[in-house]
Amino acid sequence: MATPSTVLADQPAAPLRERALYEQVAERLRGRILAHTLHPGSWIDEQALAAEYGISRTPLREALKVLAAEGLVTMKLRRGAYVTEVSERDLAEVYHLLALLESDAALVVARSASAAQLAELLALHQQLEDAVADRDAFFAANERFHMKLLEIADNRWRNQLVADLRKVMKLNRHHSLFKQGRLEASLKEHRQLMAALKARNGERAQALMQQHFANGKEAASLT
Repeated sequence: MATPSTVLADQPAAPLRERALYEQVAERLRGRILAHTLHPGSWIDEQALAAEYGISRTPLREALKVLAAEGLVTMKLRRGAYVTEVSERDLAEVYHLLALLESDAALVVARSASAAQLAELLALHQQLEDAVADRDAFFAANERFHMKLLEIADNRWRNQLVADLRKVMKLNRHHSLFKQGRLEASLKEHRQLMAALKARNGERAQALMQQHFANGKEAASLT
């Protein structure tokens, strides 16, 4: 009888290479979708993309399934794949869930983060302060701050949910930070949140994060 190690050694390597390929394709397409070079609502031409990437349609279709599971792609029966369009309801639901998840993370961080971890957040907050005149840099710094806070809160299931929800949020072409005055208001909210975290005031940090997302939702409205 073969030992477990022998069985593993006898397995063909091809499926691993194929999986790596469709993940690479998914990463490329994800980047194009989030950068809006593939626009919300647009049809994804599988034949053209397969030719562009020099691959068969099989790994491309597997990549599209991954993106569909993330909410970035919508599969329509007999019509193919489309970049997901964000409706007003979608936006409201995503912001609602993000507010719940990230406010809970803020509560945890205020109560249990180490001094070193708070220093990391403070350094990321300073990047926000420094980037106030550059919208794109501010957007990137804002993302880093929120993801670091989640990392410190240390719940991988929450982190996974938030990562997927944030991808859907980025599909909104009218992102809240792009609205006039929203960037400055967001920075003020971050200052208040940072002060609550440093003061170890969990309930205030939680409430401020909820309000932060409520304000973001209002600014990101499609109407």
